[in-house]
Amino acid sequence: MKKAIEPAQAIQRVKVGMTGLAFVLLLIGLASAIFSAVNRERPVAAIGAAKPDVVANLTNANITDPLASAQKEPLAELGVAPSTSTPNPDTPPPAAKPRQ
Repeated sequence: MKKAIEPAQAIQRVKVGMTGLAFVLLLIGLASAIFSAVNRERPVAAIGAAKPDVVANLTNANITDPLASAQKEPLAELGVAPSTSTPNPDTPPPAAKPRQ
């Protein structure tokens, strides 16, 4: 047989639950304030560190022929997948290299 919960015990449980909820909300608010303060700071630029805009321009400059890089088929070069480009019928197929 179940015992009925006394009103004083129920009130105590509600108080503890509300206190715990308030504590969790306070912790979340504090963490949010800390992280927003960190995001507002300017990034630190160390002497001699790489600058993102310069590095981005350097990597774009490495591409000499954008059409050639777009036509490369790395899987076809490895022999994993068939090539989608059509071979030129005027050029003979490459000769096989003799094994040594």
